[in-house]
Amino acid sequence: MTQPSQAPKLAQPKYGFNDYVERLNGRAAMIGLLAAVVIELLTGYGVLDWLGFR
Repeated sequence: MTQPSQAPKLAQPKYGFNDYVERLNGRAAMIGLLAAVVIELLTGYGVLDWLGFR
């Protein structure tokens, strides 16, 4: 049986578990954590206090 000489170049999907989505989720989590730290530093209250849960 002969093997193909080239693999097809398929576009990665923009949903599901793939490198693109995992990288995007990681970046969003880093931005959210940084925002929480900045809010706490500027106001002196934690995020739960700032949102009124305590």
